[in-house]
Amino acid sequence: MAFAGRSNAGKSSVLNRLSGSRQTAKVSKTPGRTQLLNFFSVQDAGGAISDGRLVDLPGYGYAKAGRKEQARWQAAVNEYLSHRDNLVALVLVMDIRHPLQAYDLEVIEWATASELPMLILLNKADKLKYGVRQRTLKMVSSQLQNRPLIRTIAFSAVAGLGLPELLDFLRSRLTEEKPG
Repeated sequence: MAFAGRSNAGKSSVLNRLSGSRQTAKVSKTPGRTQLLNFFSVQDAGGAISDGRLVDLPGYGYAKAGRKEQARWQAAVNEYLSHRDNLVALVLVMDIRHPLQAYDLEVIEWATASELPMLILLNKADKLKYGVRQRTLKMVSSQLQNRPLIRTIAFSAVAGLGLPELLDFLRSRLTEEKPG
């Protein structure tokens, strides 16, 4: 399962929240620190997941890196997403304060065309008051309502909001019977 999103949306923080360790993925306030595809093995305490892997993809959009470097990262991401037969789902991490940016919409279109299940995490939800958070979640969900393979939740890597839903999604996707 791959984790995608704009630079500084909080992909690495989400992975750290999942692992329970602040050391799993490198976190930085500077956009574009994740420059390689980083693979993490999944070990579920309940034993339901035995061979899953999570992939932290380099962010897209703004990054403090040269255009050639960014193009190289994007080519690696495109190659991975296009040719990974064992990719079972995509988690798209967005900053809840800036949802559905142009690149996000491109990833959503690609996942829809590929019939790949997707969970959208509207991350940094702790930065918004409850009412604003709920309105943003409703707006994003309504814009994607005709896409049955996409689910959207409010999430906070800092506070743990939405963590049970994310764990349920991971377990459901990583424990499905693989064809063949």
